[in-house]
Amino acid sequence: MARSGTLRGMLPWLGLALLLFLVDQFTKVLILGHYALGDSTYVTSFFNIVRVHNPGAAFSFLASASGWQRWFFTALGIGAAIFIVWLLRSHSSQRLFAFSMACLLGGAVGNVVDRVLYGYVVDFVQLHYAGWAFPAFNVADSAITAGAIGMILDELLRVRRGR
Repeated sequence: MARSGTLRGMLPWLGLALLLFLVDQFTKVLILGHYALGDSTYVTSFFNIVRVHNPGAAFSFLASASGWQRWFFTALGIGAAIFIVWLLRSHSSQRLFAFSMACLLGGAVGNVVDRVLYGYVVDFVQLHYAGWAFPAFNVADSAITAGAIGMILDELLRVRRGR
C-alpha cells in the first residue's frame, strides 16, 4: 500500500467508503420503491424487512424535535466526513484504523444524503426475538457500527503493543 499522506494511499479506503455508500443508497432505493411507510416482510423468526423513517439520530434520538435536528445532524455528518478524510490522509497505511475510518465515512455520507434528500434516514432491517425488537437500521448504520468496533479494536491493539 502507498505511504500515508498521499492520495494514492487513500484511494483503497475511499473506494471502500464509496462502495459502502453505493450499497447503502441502492438498498434504500429498493425499499422506497417497493415498500410503503410501515410495510414489513417477515423473513425469518428473528429478521424482518420494514420501511421506517427516522428523522432523529441513532435509536430515534431527537426524532420528535421540531425539525432543526435534520440540519444539525446533516452538518454533524458533513463535519465528521471532512475530519475522517483528513485522518485517512494522515493514517492510510494503518490498515485497521483506515478500514474503520472508511466504514465510518461511507455510513456517515449515506445517512447525510438521506437527510438532505428526504429529511429523514430510511431504515429497513429489523431484528427481533420473542416479542422484543431492535430498532430498525440500514447498511450505513451497519458500516458505522463496524467502523466504531474497528476503532475500539485498533486502540486496544495499539495499547497492547505499547506495553
